[in-house]
Amino acid sequence: MKRIAVLIVSIVMMQQLLIEEAVARSARCVVVGAGAPPYQGKCEFSAEDGGSFSITPVGKPAFGGATQISVAIVSPGVAEVRGLTRDGINSRWGEAKRSKADPACWVGSDFKICVY
Repeated sequence: MKRIAVLIVSIVMMQQLLIEEAVARSARCVVVGAGAPPYQGKCEFSAEDGGSFSITPVGKPAFGGATQISVAIVSPGVAEVRGLTRDGINSRWGEAKRSKADPACWVGSDFKICVY
């Protein structure tokens, strides 16, 4: 009986840890390029499996039309970047590589995304 109680408490604690991992965290974002005005300011950062993440602006309307940007790791140092608009359109921004000069940044052919 005591083992079952310990097991139940352990499971509940693990679930709480996993829930906390999924919660967005406040960060500072810089999004430049793709013909849009640069975004510099607060954002919500949501970590995903394998180093992938998404960001959402806070207090400002959008990242040049995108209300959310997803950076999906496809191989070490390489990611596929997409932007989601208010209308639900998921646009492909393209491939980005992690910056060697600033590892908080991902650089594509016509955009740069940094999260601090």
